[in-house]
Amino acid sequence: MTPPSIPSAALLLFLVMDPLGNIPFFLSALRHVEPARQSRVVQRELCIALVVLVLFLFIGARLLELLQVTGSALTVAGGVILLLIALRMIFPTSEKSMEEDVSGEPFIVPLAIPYVAGPSALATEILLMSRFSDRWSDWLLALLIAWTASSVIILAASGLRKILGQKGLIAMERLMGMVLITVATQMLMNGIGEYLTRQQKV
Repeated sequence: MTPPSIPSAALLLFLVMDPLGNIPFFLSALRHVEPARQSRVVQRELCIALVVLVLFLFIGARLLELLQVTGSALTVAGGVILLLIALRMIFPTSEKSMEEDVSGEPFIVPLAIPYVAGPSALATEILLMSRFSDRWSDWLLALLIAWTASSVIILAASGLRKILGQKGLIAMERLMGMVLITVATQMLMNGIGEYLTRQQKV
C-alpha cells in the first residue's frame, strides 16, 4: 500500500470529519445557548475534540495490535466504515440522523464527540498509524490541518448557512460523500489485494 502524502491524509481526515454536514447539528445543539456564549462553547468543544483525536492517534493502533488485527483486515474494515459513512452522507435518513436533542449548554457530547471526533475520524487515524506508524509526525500534522480547516468552517457556521442555504450545504455534503466513496473503494481493493497476495505466498 502506497503511503499517502500529508495533503491527501489531511483531506481524508477533513472529509470524514464532515464539517459542512455538521453545521446543522451544531446550530441545533446550540439553540438553547445564549448567543454571546455560543462562540466560546464551540471553541471549547473543538479543543476537547482535538485532544481526543491526538490521544487516539497514538493509542488507537496499539489497541488493535493487542487484538492481533492484520493490516489487510484493518484496511478492509476502514474501507467498509468509510463506505457506510459516505452512503449516509449521500442518502441520509431521518431514522439514522446523528442530531441529538440537547437541553442547556452542551459539554463534550455531542459537539466534541461524536460530531468532530467521531468514529469515522478515529478509524481513519488508526488506519494511518497502523500501516505507517513511523510517519506519526506527518499524521499529526495532517490531523492539525484537517482540524483547523474544520474548525474555521464550524465557527463560521451561521454565516455559511446564510450564504449557501440549506440546499447548498446538502449539495456540498453529497459531493464530499462521493469523494469518500472512491476512497473507500480503493481501500477495499487494497486490503483484499494484500490478503490474496499473502495467501498465495503461504
